[in-house]
Amino acid sequence: MTMPYPGEPFAEAVGEAVQTSAMAVRLVLAVADAVRRAAQRRAGGEQPLPPPGQAVPEAAGDLKALVSPDVAWALMSGADWPAMAQQLVALRRAGVDLEQFLPRVGEIAVLVRDSVAADAARTAAEGTEEWAGLLRSTMPAGPVREAILSSPAWPGLAATMNALRERGVDVRQLLAAAHAEGVGVDQAISRVLDAGRRTSAGPSRDAVRSYGPLTVGLDLPPDLDLGDRRRALAQLGVSEAENARYVRCVHLALAGREREAALLVNARQWPLLAARMARLEDDGRSVPAHLARLLRDRSWEAGPVSALVPRLVHATAEALHRPTHDGLASAPVVTASAKASSATTGGPPSRARGNAPSHRPKGTPYRAPVPHPASRRSR
Repeated sequence: MTMPYPGEPFAEAVGEAVQTSAMAVRLVLAVADAVRRAAQRRAGGEQPLPPPGQAVPEAAGDLKALVSPDVAWALMSGADWPAMAQQLVALRRAGVDLEQFLPRVGEIAVLVRDSVAADAARTAAEGTEEWAGLLRSTMPAGPVREAILSSPAWPGLAATMNALRERGVDVRQLLAAAHAEGVGVDQAISRVLDAGRRTSAGPSRDAVRSYGPLTVGLDLPPDLDLGDRRRALAQLGVSEAENARYVRCVHLALAGREREAALLVNARQWPLLAARMARLEDDGRSVPAHLARLLRDRSWEAGPVSALVPRLVHATAEALHRPTHDGLASAPVVTASAKASSATTGGPPSRARGNAPSHRPKGTPYRAPVPHPASRRSR
């Protein structure tokens, strides 16, 4: 078995889980050995342990055949392995069937291992969400931010940022400097691979077709690719952990509507909805509270089945735009205003907010205020 390299957070977590399961096996074996000794004493005399040189090869064969390989490796690599081997052989000589005993002990070890590993993965995932939000507010959409969030090393990068903050480092300033360096690296490599092609290319088809109410206020990259979901989420600044949480939120909001929930989260536009949810959380608002409107207002159910997905996407976008209480209704977002706020069609989104004017000249269309990206993430 290949053991994890130091410095790889998830690999280290798995290694820790295996070591914890080995500790559980040691405890069970110690209990069994104590019971053996007590039973033999009651019968008239405790039997001595076999010599280590004889017990180790005999017990090793049983352990490799009957216990999970990673747990067996952890046990046999420990300093107390010779003593454990003596205990195992002594149990067999006392009448214990190791072919039944060891698989049951192995099941205990696997349960402990998987539980510890799942808890470590859950803790790591929760720890990355805050830093994904910081990236959204610090780095503009582009290859640098995308590379960070889509990298297999992202959980480790988030852990490093957390450690730096605990040591008093201004991580936001550090990320800004790292972004500038990253842009330089990307440009240098682009010049070597295909000079000028990336900078001369216009907005992608997905970027152009997405302009409108669904993207108003979002930091939309010009090369948005909704056909590659993982990349699209990274382009929009949504981490995998955040995306998984938003998927759960949708399924909870559409409880009893599993088919509709699955259609929604598998829609091509889902990354844009996930980015909107992330932006809501950046503003300190509750995503589940907004999604609850989907069951309170079921107008999306009316219409042909063939158009259900677009209706679900539209209803979800509206629910995320509107206030959580039914007493207030927000004005519809004007497409032209959404285009003006998009990062791919001009300057950054407007930071001005305001209510609809109560008096305006007759015939003048009302233009809704443009939401803007949060400047800071609050959790």
